[in-house]
Amino acid sequence: MAIFDLVISYVGIYFLAPLLSKLVSKLKLNISRTQWLWLTLPLGTVIHILIGQKTALTKMVFNLNGDYPIKVLLLLMLYMGLRNVGSKKKHI
Repeated sequence: MAIFDLVISYVGIYFLAPLLSKLVSKLKLNISRTQWLWLTLPLGTVIHILIGQKTALTKMVFNLNGDYPIKVLLLLMLYMGLRNVGSKKKHI
């Protein structure tokens, strides 16, 4: 079931990325489809934590005694997703 959820998340973000980019452009941010795909897993983890839904991944994130590769992977994905977020410049 977890693989199905993961695939659906990435397919959903792939198709929703143009809409999401348009929404964040109102905040004068420029986020590409590739960046949204990098942010899918970290954002999904944060949302699951916020709504209190325990998943295998959220349990790994809160495990203080291990699961460091997962934590490093999430931080790397977060970095890759946010590293080129730029503000839109107005053309004068």
